[in-house]
Amino acid sequence: MELSSRFVGTPLKDYHTEITWRRTMNFAAALDDNNDCYMDDEREGGIIAPPMFGVAVTWPILERIWEYIEARDFPMEILVTQVHHTESLAFHRPVRPGDRLTVKGRVAAILPHRAGTRVVVRFDVLDQTGDPVFTEHMGALMRGVKCSDEGLCPNPLPEGPLSEASAHPLWESRISIDLLRPHIYDGCTDIVFPIHTSKAFARQVGLPGNILQGTATLAFAVREIINREAGGDPLMLKSVFCRFTGMVFPGTVIRVQGVGKSEKHDGTGLHFMVLNQEGQKAISGGYAFLKKESHL
Repeated sequence: MELSSRFVGTPLKDYHTEITWRRTMNFAAALDDNNDCYMDDEREGGIIAPPMFGVAVTWPILERIWEYIEARDFPMEILVTQVHHTESLAFHRPVRPGDRLTVKGRVAAILPHRAGTRVVVRFDVLDQTGDPVFTEHMGALMRGVKCSDEGLCPNPLPEGPLSEASAHPLWESRISIDLLRPHIYDGCTDIVFPIHTSKAFARQVGLPGNILQGTATLAFAVREIINREAGGDPLMLKSVFCRFTGMVFPGTVIRVQGVGKSEKHDGTGLHFMVLNQEGQKAISGGYAFLKKESHL
């Protein structure tokens, strides 16, 4: 199977959704995150969604991506080879219950990779007034699919800078991933794919068992970053990036580590990683940018 970079720039059909308090609260509950910003609907100004809620907004497109790609000759058969490779979110303002959002997507890059072909889809999420809410770049690796040319990436991709890691972690959080966590995350977020909840299906595709959703692993890391580096203020988080490089199995413990920090004139850059039970990097190259001022 092959993929040409001529599909870079291909648009996706628009997707429209309305945000409810039930959806945003359930997302926070899936992560055991009882931050008042997400859960106390009596607070002044109301509640907001956790930053990582953005992946639940765009998932309905990714779940049925073949219905949204507006190119009749796109080789849809390659989609069965994809795995989530990178994730990037830039936050322009928080998602709030009552928002009516429009998601506009397009293929942002197609690049050769040693394991196949890397495809990055960009989502621009707008509110009912047309103002930007967040921007997502979702990177998928098409395993075993050859890029038939040199690849194309017209605009720089938002990836974290090289790590300025210290000799030892700045901090570490240990998080137990209980056996039901993939099911709880699946049910509370509507991010549904059977390798996370069905051992039988996971084994059919070559895995030793069901695995935790990658976006759940990242969301746990973001929870710890907000609590440790932003004093519990999610509005300080302006962007996050990571690579998914390992699996997390239910019934194990992950370790979220802050491994480097760089001070900027307008905020702080934090490098982080997540280690699985075997000490392998489930998330590598993690980078979060937090602005200086708090709005809580």
